[in-house]
Amino acid sequence: MVKRILQEIKEYKLSAIITPVFMILEVAMEMIIPLLIADLVDKGIEAGNMKEIYQIGGQMLICAFIGLFGGIMGAVYGSKASAGLAKNLRKKMFENIQTFSFENIDKYSTAGLVTRLTTDVTNVQNAFIMILRMGFRAPVTVAVAMILSFKINAKLACVFLGAMFVILGFMAFVLTKTRPLFEAMLKKYDDLNASVQENVTGIRVVKAYVREAYEKTKFKNGSSAIYKAATTAEKMIAFTMPVNTIVIYTSIILISWFGAKFIVIDQTLTTGELVSFFSYCMNILMSLMFFAMIFIMVTMSVASAQRIYEVLEEKTTITNGPDPVYEVADGSIEFKDVVFGYNKTADRPVLDHINLKIESGETIGVLGGTGSAKSTLVSMISRLYDVDEGEVVVGGINVKDYDVETIRNQVSVVLQNNVLFSGTIAENLRWGDKEATDEEVKHAAKLACADEFIEKFPDGYNTFIEQGGTNVSGGQRQRLCIARALLKKPKILILDDSTSAVDTATDANIRRAFREEIPNTTKLIIAQRISSVMDADRIIVMDDGRVNDFGTHEELMNRNEIYKEIFEQQTGAGSGDFDKVEKGGED
Repeated sequence: MVKRILQEIKEYKLSAIITPVFMILEVAMEMIIPLLIADLVDKGIEAGNMKEIYQIGGQMLICAFIGLFGGIMGAVYGSKASAGLAKNLRKKMFENIQTFSFENIDKYSTAGLVTRLTTDVTNVQNAFIMILRMGFRAPVTVAVAMILSFKINAKLACVFLGAMFVILGFMAFVLTKTRPLFEAMLKKYDDLNASVQENVTGIRVVKAYVREAYEKTKFKNGSSAIYKAATTAEKMIAFTMPVNTIVIYTSIILISWFGAKFIVIDQTLTTGELVSFFSYCMNILMSLMFFAMIFIMVTMSVASAQRIYEVLEEKTTITNGPDPVYEVADGSIEFKDVVFGYNKTADRPVLDHINLKIESGETIGVLGGTGSAKSTLVSMISRLYDVDEGEVVVGGINVKDYDVETIRNQVSVVLQNNVLFSGTIAENLRWGDKEATDEEVKHAAKLACADEFIEKFPDGYNTFIEQGGTNVSGGQRQRLCIARALLKKPKILILDDSTSAVDTATDANIRRAFREEIPNTTKLIIAQRISSVMDADRIIVMDDGRVNDFGTHEELMNRNEIYKEIFEQQTGAGSGDFDKVEKGGED
């Protein structure tokens, strides 16, 4: 996991390498200064030698400036390396998310992905800079100071060993206890982000139903859950500082006691050496406190790093074959004994042994009750999902044998959720073809009956669309999405209940434009209104994941009870009134 995350350091590798070098330079200067202090006391102050005092003082000043330079440069390059790692992690995660199939996306919540891209990456960034700076500084300081301390007086230096084992043992204990708590806390962040996302996205519904108080309570509960999880972990971590403080002051007392004995009684230690010993004592024990800070950051970041690693290593379930096909011959479609289920362990699949054959250029209606798997059926065509059994054939070739980008460019889908992006109307439409001319954009809008309202806007096609298309109506959003799909000039056009918000007359005009302007494009129209599909070449009747029937309106009226019941419920007419219903739908 760590190796994979550190691979994203890339162009900032040099900064990451230079940072510890500067930190070691700073440590080296800090370790030299106590030795100079010892000489200053013994050779200068006690001997009353002012020349020695000036000389050693100058050396100390030079060491201090070199150490300051090392510390500043370590901070600069450390910040550059950690911020660069964070940038690359976010970029790599986002790029990998773009390759996800719908099956991959179903594994993660939107809020969870946002948390991983923001909070989790920030945690890893903070831990990385701590490791680069303090993670190298602290052990080098401890090692050098320990060696020099033992060189001065081995017996007195044993105090440091005891203090180090106590602090490290306590931190290891706290780490094992707090890691699960931080993992739980990050999951609660996901829940809180989901709550905020739902509230902002559905703010109009919240206000329409006067549910502001409920949403505030919901947010408060989510925030409180994070607070409780965080404070539980922080309470345990908070003990590290008092424990470290107790150990540090105990060490100072012991060094003072035994140091005085070694100076006065044993005469194996000089006053200057004891002063330098205190300096090394503070260096060692402060480094151990830095270890505690690093340990806190690493504890929090380990859970975050694991969540980032999961996204980085997630492989799309839909990929190109060894020799992909880059051209779709026509819009013919065939389902050959197709079986598919979202949950592979479910008792029965969502699509159950589907067999269909659709000729290129046909207009096919898809009708069925809620949950009958209409949308799932058409999602197999553009490989939004892959079938579990059987095969879907487009243009005479299994869709799995096509290049993924090629098949999706030739199968244009207008989904139930009509999504527009912030930008002008023209920019939104050119999602279908970024190279489309103004004339092509206007022609696509005309086919979708969107030109009639676009031209009424003061800025026309340059009218700005808010995020999500909130400043246009539902019917207008649908028509803009249809126009966007038409700009792709696909061989197969799928409308997934995408005219539900337009009036019947506009719906009929759109269908008429399809018949006249794109006769060679295979059109699949999923609808709840029977008037939207009854004039199709053939109609698929879906029921509980199976094809209940497939035929023309007249054939289905004569032999299919489900279709006949839907027709009579929606139109109030009998089977002989088809002409009247169709004519009334196009007025």
